[in-house]
Amino acid sequence: MSLNDHVLWRKPVHHLDKEDSNNHVAWIELFYDLIHVVCVFMLGDFLSHHLSMEGILIFSGLFFLIWNSWAHTIYYTSLYISNDIVHRVIMAAQMCSIMIIAASIPSITGKGAMFFALGYAANHFLLALMFYRAVKHDQTSVSIASRATKAYLITAIILMLSAFLPAPYIYYAWAVSVLVLQISYQMPKYGIMSMPRFLPRKEHFSERFALLTLIVIGEGFFKMVVTLGEKGVYKVPPEVFINAISGGFGLFGLCWLYFDLVGNAEPKESQRSIERWWFGHLFLMISAIMIGVALKAMMKISFLEPYPNKYALVGCIGLAVYIAALWLIQSGIKHRKAHDYYPAGLRIFGITLALFTYTMVDYLPAIIGNLIWSIALFSQIIIPLMNYRKEYASTNTANT
Repeated sequence: MSLNDHVLWRKPVHHLDKEDSNNHVAWIELFYDLIHVVCVFMLGDFLSHHLSMEGILIFSGLFFLIWNSWAHTIYYTSLYISNDIVHRVIMAAQMCSIMIIAASIPSITGKGAMFFALGYAANHFLLALMFYRAVKHDQTSVSIASRATKAYLITAIILMLSAFLPAPYIYYAWAVSVLVLQISYQMPKYGIMSMPRFLPRKEHFSERFALLTLIVIGEGFFKMVVTLGEKGVYKVPPEVFINAISGGFGLFGLCWLYFDLVGNAEPKESQRSIERWWFGHLFLMISAIMIGVALKAMMKISFLEPYPNKYALVGCIGLAVYIAALWLIQSGIKHRKAHDYYPAGLRIFGITLALFTYTMVDYLPAIIGNLIWSIALFSQIIIPLMNYRKEYASTNTANT
């Protein structure tokens, strides 16, 4: 056996050319996903200090940029099997670039923007280096890897130069870098996605999406615990503990909905379905962070005082978007039995009630506002369960 047969020296290979390839996520990819916990926390903290529509838009834009970089790394790992020493060093460097990106978020509207741009540029340069190694060692798929290498090098240069631009031009340059990548991938006939061997492992994608979704929702627990700890768990009245429990059940309900309906699902074959599956996850994760931020206020209020308006804004919009995002993802994946029990009217009810809650939050005690919000969420679980039991009971009756 030659040295190149050992995993630490084996060069990148397209998954179609590897007989024993599988769809499982490697440990290094899991670690890379977990590093994004820092970004999720910092983004949530930024939103906590900018509870307005402008703050929501800035937060959403930042999340899209970070999520986009994460997703393009998945493109590489879903196409190529790579776990050698050089790849591990590149991935370690990528994780360090994420550290810089995360640390720049609190001051992103000021001097932090330059460091965000430099960290983002480094991340794209390392992506280009990954694909370049595939050009060198996987000649059968050179067209995919070479085009991807050029695309990430161009965006890395744009991002690096943007670091020295004043606002708002630095943000325009970031938008241009995203546009360049979208064109590079989706341009008809010449885009990377049009290449015959552009066949990412969809199951690999689904597993990574599911893991990051768990991370994003789990951050909501972290925010509540930190807030409760800062207030002093021995100082708060009993109603705050009840609020904490109800918030925990709410976050668990978000996971329940995701995995019952769309988690680890395989998208349909059409390009539009894949796009709905793809961008649905983007909106779902953004909204999950918003809900986690909103639940921080649960650790600060009593039953009878109104829920803080700014927190209610992100929580109610977040829940409405979350339900809509699930609906969007569901339209892009292959049918599941669970889909039969989730009628469109139920989705519309949940979205409408979540938004209605915000219009009433200033006039209701928090316990009532929380109850209405909870109905919007848990109706998405309870009604389908009731529909299932009804069908099961009628089927058993017919059989007997």
